[in-house]
Amino acid sequence: MTPRPHRIAIAPSGFKESLSAARVAEAIATGVRRVIPDADLDLIPLVDGGEGTAEALALAGGGRLVPVTATGPVGDPVASHFALLGGGTTPGPLTAVVEMAAVAGLALVPPDRRHPGATTTYGVGELIRAALDAGARRILVGCGDSGTSDGGAGALQALGARLTDRHGRELRPGGGALHELEHIDPSGLDPRLADAELLVACNPYNVLCGKRGVARVFGPQKGATPAEVELLSAGLERLAAVLTRDLAPAFGATALDLRTAPGTGASGGLGAGLASVGARLLPRYDVLLGGLDLDARLARADFVITAEGALDHQTVRGKIPAEVARRAQAAGVPVLVLAGTIGPGAQDVRAVGVDAYSAILPAPMTLVEAIGRSGEFLADASERAMRIMALGTRLAPVAPLAA
Repeated sequence: MTPRPHRIAIAPSGFKESLSAARVAEAIATGVRRVIPDADLDLIPLVDGGEGTAEALALAGGGRLVPVTATGPVGDPVASHFALLGGGTTPGPLTAVVEMAAVAGLALVPPDRRHPGATTTYGVGELIRAALDAGARRILVGCGDSGTSDGGAGALQALGARLTDRHGRELRPGGGALHELEHIDPSGLDPRLADAELLVACNPYNVLCGKRGVARVFGPQKGATPAEVELLSAGLERLAAVLTRDLAPAFGATALDLRTAPGTGASGGLGAGLASVGARLLPRYDVLLGGLDLDARLARADFVITAEGALDHQTVRGKIPAEVARRAQAAGVPVLVLAGTIGPGAQDVRAVGVDAYSAILPAPMTLVEAIGRSGEFLADASERAMRIMALGTRLAPVAPLAA
């Protein structure tokens, strides 16, 4: 009897500023096939609300991307987009997907301008308005890979709210000005928001304020100094208070604690800003993975390979490899993680179901070279991992130590 081919599920995230999730899955498949040419591979590229989300959901849902020129995170116009799903073939209101990374992502902030005190989510509000103009009345906002820390203030301004200081002057862009916020005037907000369903797919671990507030956790990654982190934190505290007083009551959003509710810190606090105008903050994987039948596909596999750009202490806090491992563990399927880099806390992933992990870089190199050759390195790393696994299956059981 001919044995059946090995069934391998390949369910990675994208590598930021480098490879989409689909290209990561293809590179891993290339390496696997060098060792097991007849493997039965199930490629399941996954998104977490960050880069590539709108395109992935458009492809999965029979939709299309709509190009839009909008305000980028440093204030310059950028070529962006949102997705419309299904068109007239899908029952219910027309759904749009707004990917905040496509207009306010870290990849759009030049390295010499990575200053989260000045970057803005204004373009996110412009994309929401463009989606409303296109007829969408159900708007899903994907949060992730942001280059901002303004609590969604810019998005609210683009939607028509006036954020002013104690002199009545409009607040300048960026989280660095939020500590000056005195009042929010909601009278100019786009009236269509009241009739639209606004959903935010976010990491529930991210909160706006407190010891684990978004400025303290992610501010340094976006270029903030320790002093700037404290300024941003104070500004977000002020924003939460004024949103709760001036804006949330108009949208019936007073029951949510904008400081500490799950997801309020998503994308530099965009979650809190949108929640104040009635958006529902939802665990991102509940929203984004619903149509993939992921649990059943993982359960059919003999083992699973997932991947992300960096494996570290943040991975267990809602990153794709941790989510894949959690689901695979429930089905009793082993999991291998391939990562661009392995940092402090990587070993914590074993607690969520990861059986093994490995870095893909073969030698020290510059970031530019690592990004430029990431597909090649990923295929090679997959091949190495598969050859080690093949060797392991041929070893005889090890005798126990003598008493």
